[in-house]
Amino acid sequence: FPGDYGWDSAGLSADPITFKGYRETEVIHARWAMLGALGCLFPELLNKAGFNLPVWFKAGGTIFDQGIDYLGNPNLVHAQSAFAVLTTQVVLMGASEAYRFNGGPLGSSSDPLYPGGAFDPLGFAKDPSKLAELKVKEIKNGRL
Repeated sequence: FPGDYGWDSAGLSADPITFKGYRETEVIHARWAMLGALGCLFPELLNKAGFNLPVWFKAGGTIFDQGIDYLGNPNLVHAQSAFAVLTTQVVLMGASEAYRFNGGPLGSSSDPLYPGGAFDPLGFAKDPSKLAELKVKEIKNGRL
């Protein structure tokens, strides 16, 4: 597995099948964490470009005051109900996870974490040594 250096004081890798499941979960959570970090920085950059957005740690609370205007524009999406936002997120995330788990219309992949093909438009997976290096970089950045 990428990023595995043999240190396992808790014995989580004793069962290879369970360890594979743990690794899949770790990579998926790492990808969401990296997107979350980008989500903290992006509004700050948009504010420098002239948008009027709240800081990232106060943005969610604005739904209870005046609602959330996506990209500062009430004509795009003006969310006023926390329940509606939560329901929408659960439905969309459930659909995307079902799509990932079942393969979707593009068919199933031999590796659900690194499917390649249509999910690799820049061709990073063509060189196996480069792909192995990128897998290690991804898990290291995700752990950070």
